[in-house]
Amino acid sequence: MQHSAGASVSSGADPTLPRLIREAIARNGGWLPFDRFMALALYAPGLGYYTNSGRKFGVLPQSGSDFVTAPELSPLFGAALARQVAQALAASGTREVWEFGAGSGALAEQLLGALGDSIDRYTIVDLSGVLRERQQRRLAAFAPKVQWASELPPELSGVIVGNEVLDAMPVQLLRFDGTQWHERGVVLEGEAFAWRERPTAQQPPGDEPFPAGALTETHAQAEAFIATLAERLQRGAAFFIDYGFPRAEYQHPRRLEGTLMCHRAHQADTNPLADVGQKDITAHIDFTGIALAAQDAGLDVIGYTSQAHFLINCGIVELLDDADLKTRANTQKLLMEHEMGELFKVIGLAKGCDERFAHEAIGFVRGDRTHTL
Repeated sequence: MQHSAGASVSSGADPTLPRLIREAIARNGGWLPFDRFMALALYAPGLGYYTNSGRKFGVLPQSGSDFVTAPELSPLFGAALARQVAQALAASGTREVWEFGAGSGALAEQLLGALGDSIDRYTIVDLSGVLRERQQRRLAAFAPKVQWASELPPELSGVIVGNEVLDAMPVQLLRFDGTQWHERGVVLEGEAFAWRERPTAQQPPGDEPFPAGALTETHAQAEAFIATLAERLQRGAAFFIDYGFPRAEYQHPRRLEGTLMCHRAHQADTNPLADVGQKDITAHIDFTGIALAAQDAGLDVIGYTSQAHFLINCGIVELLDDADLKTRANTQKLLMEHEMGELFKVIGLAKGCDERFAHEAIGFVRGDRTHTL
């Protein structure tokens, strides 16, 4: 077993969430797997990071925000993505868009504006009542078309989009000591949260050997979400944009400490046990796992590429012609390799679409990397 220094609640923070987590640890025999800790820290009703009243999304820390996503950075992100969505709507013969984890509503606003009369309905699936209220205010002009849901229906058809939604799904943490895998969980040291590891029969997917001391994440919840989506999607396509790698890169021997990261006030740190509920907790995506989960559940993988390639393929460079200087500068951050252009990837999935669509999806016509998955 392994311990580390505890993390206490910061002064002035609401103690309700830490107390709720301490009770969960006690009910589970004094040790809580990290994925369950992460689920409470992010999604405990009214208390978790994504369900409390704190502001999350914004370009600058002065706004009280914690991080910026592509739609907040540039309206051309949604305008370019809309071109791929429009093609997918036509290829699937559907007229509805579903967005998961719509955040501030910026992407929905951009897609609704660009798609216009080509869609009849835009459905947002979001667990946060606070974010839903903000989205409703922002999207008031599109009120007749927009609706909200808190869970997937038994069946759906249309085009699904998710920007930075998979990375916020709880992950398990596994560490290899050279001979045995251990699962990392959370215990209490006094009132503070601390790490403790237990031997486990689990191990990461794939055949790559891990060096002693390596820590990595497994994405059972994200992969289960994709499988459920595949089962319920009757006809349509899905596009997920997030930071991550193919499995060979994800499990690279030099990535000894995994990819788990926290974000607050536009600063990053690696301690999810501190300031619980006051900061985001994320992990990079194993896109190979996402692709395999999709294929196993009956979806076709129609493309996988970098965000830069995807947006350029969708015509974002042409959209820059009429943009002001600020928009041009911010849009460059979406494309530049050392900013978001390379770290962020896009994966496209489809079911029941026109046969040509799998080979002609515009976002992947150049720079497709499906062969790396």
